[in-house]
Amino acid sequence: MADNEKIQELVHREARIRAMGGPDRVARQHQLGKWTARERLDALLDAGTFQELGAHVVARVGEPAPADGVVTGVGQVAGRPVYVYAQDFTVVGGSLGEMHAQKIQAMQDLALKAGCPMIGLNDSGGARIQEGVDALSGYGAIFRRNTHASGVIPQITVIMGPSAGGAVYSPALTDLVVMVRGTAQMFITGPQVIRAVTGEQVTAEQLGGADAQLTKSGVAHFAVDDDRAALALTRELLARFPANNVEDPPRRPARPPRAVDLNGLVPNDPNKPYDVRRVIAGLVDDESFLECQAGYADNVVVGWAYVDGQPMGVIANQPRVLAGTLDIDGSDKLARFVRLCDAFNFPLLTLVDTPGYLPGTAQEYGGIIRHGAKVLYAYAEATVPKITVIVRKAYGGAYLAMCSRSLGADLAIAWPSAEIAVMGPEPAANIIYRRDLETAEDPAAARREKVAEYRERFANPYVAAARGYVDAVVEPAETRHALVRMLSSLLSKREARPSKKHGNVPL
Repeated sequence: MADNEKIQELVHREARIRAMGGPDRVARQHQLGKWTARERLDALLDAGTFQELGAHVVARVGEPAPADGVVTGVGQVAGRPVYVYAQDFTVVGGSLGEMHAQKIQAMQDLALKAGCPMIGLNDSGGARIQEGVDALSGYGAIFRRNTHASGVIPQITVIMGPSAGGAVYSPALTDLVVMVRGTAQMFITGPQVIRAVTGEQVTAEQLGGADAQLTKSGVAHFAVDDDRAALALTRELLARFPANNVEDPPRRPARPPRAVDLNGLVPNDPNKPYDVRRVIAGLVDDESFLECQAGYADNVVVGWAYVDGQPMGVIANQPRVLAGTLDIDGSDKLARFVRLCDAFNFPLLTLVDTPGYLPGTAQEYGGIIRHGAKVLYAYAEATVPKITVIVRKAYGGAYLAMCSRSLGADLAIAWPSAEIAVMGPEPAANIIYRRDLETAEDPAAARREKVAEYRERFANPYVAAARGYVDAVVEPAETRHALVRMLSSLLSKREARPSKKHGNVPL
């Protein structure tokens, strides 16, 4: 065959591959409100940077399918390399077979070797049934690689179509999951199986749609309205993360914070709520806060921001929801976020206003002790710079859990409104001054007096500062300046841990 004939053969082969499932199936994909795999990669990656790898791979059984239903390769996002795969629903429903899985595994191996992020765009009907155990084995090998790469390179999964059965576990093993409303679905057993087994009537969207997995299960970290928004968000996440665990997150030009009256923000009445997001806005660079898992366990707010251009992870109790108490879901959300930030070198800023762990038999029977211990473990394990600001309530075990000095905070600041104590003034006064209250002529007035006395003598930041548990009591309006100075002094922090195989997280 002449050279030009060989070249023409290559051109024809690649044209068939790029045609994916053909015009009818591509049109059907668009009718469903979904982009094709190649359109998604074009939107995710910098123009002209994608190098496809494994395009000519075909299954060993059945008819050859273009790219075996998954487009894989390397490209760039904002000039930084990333490895990617995009499942192609127009080709055998994007189903995963032996060779499809091997293509994904090859990208995972390369990403780990090169120290580059790994991005998966999932849109698949699940395991390729006709390939049987070979397809199942493919999932297992992907899961193993997800686990080995965890904490070494950022792994982001974007769910842009169905993801059912074993297919859901690879996303769950990655660092962040982005889902598209209306098209993305994640579940172990579908609505038909649930209906047959339990009689429960539920739609696929109700069961495993983006909002269900964001607000109810906490599996998803972000839910967006369409493919375009999902890929734009993925680019933003990649811009905030380092390429791997030995790099620092990229800085950005510093911006002043939003104009917020921090001095007047926290109510004098400690039982009145306020929105902690306003505190965050007054401390971090304007419009830099990217909240994670908003809508799930909203008694805890977590996300990434910049302080004078320096990236940080931000964790805060939210007094507007459950009074800012820590519950099972909030503890899981908080602990996982702390460990993610620690893995990729984000300093931690913790804003404390919590009366304690949420009481009740549902929480106790559900394992609040075990789940709450995850928070303790995550903060104590973290070696990144840790700064804590006690805004108002910091009682009992929750005070310790929210990155207290004794748990490992490098520096702790308190506002004048801070109340640091074993328990709240009201129950404490009832216990300490019980006899006085029992003999008082006006028990209600006496209780108010004793509560005020307890708050003045014990539940104020100066008691903790006198013992060295608080490094500075700072006017709220001056907190941003204190943060900038303290953070700059901690960026060179190095902290070793005992050599071990791994710890035993209280899962």
